Amino acid sequence: MTKKSQQSKCYAAALKMLMRREHSKLELIQKLNLKDFDDTVINDSISLLAEQKYQSDKRFSEAFILMRFNQGKGPVKISMELKSRGISKFDLTLFNWFELAKDVKYKKFGDSESLDYKEEAKQKRFLQSRGFGFDEINQAFYKS
Repeated sequence: MTKKSQQSKCYAAALKMLMRREHSKLELIQKLNLKDFDDTVINDSISLLAEQKYQSDKRFSEAFILMRFNQGKGPVKISMELKSRGISKFDLTLFNWFELAKDVKYKKFGDSESLDYKEEAKQKRFLQSRGFGFDEINQAFYKS
């Protein structure tokens, strides 16, 4: 296969992936590597897609944060997931994580007035597993 035909197949495969959902540059590289494309062909294809504004790590991170926020995931978990997808710059300040932690706690456990130590610890562990930090977790237990 000529380099030109490999380039166009790689570009088409990447574009097809991007048509389904946003992908980070790292995700595209990993998926295209599985399809046995040459590294230079992959990098050239992704550079062209970014140039044409089809691929954007910024747009990917914004969509990813919104999706995970709507799933009730906290900022700690989201930032770890973004970093594992090759995104190092992102803005988590656009969301009210304290409100989300309260909402997630209420949705899972209802309106619990007085909790014994064991039940409170269980609920805090749940929020921590969802990716909330200690500030958001502690705030979720205060009435305002």
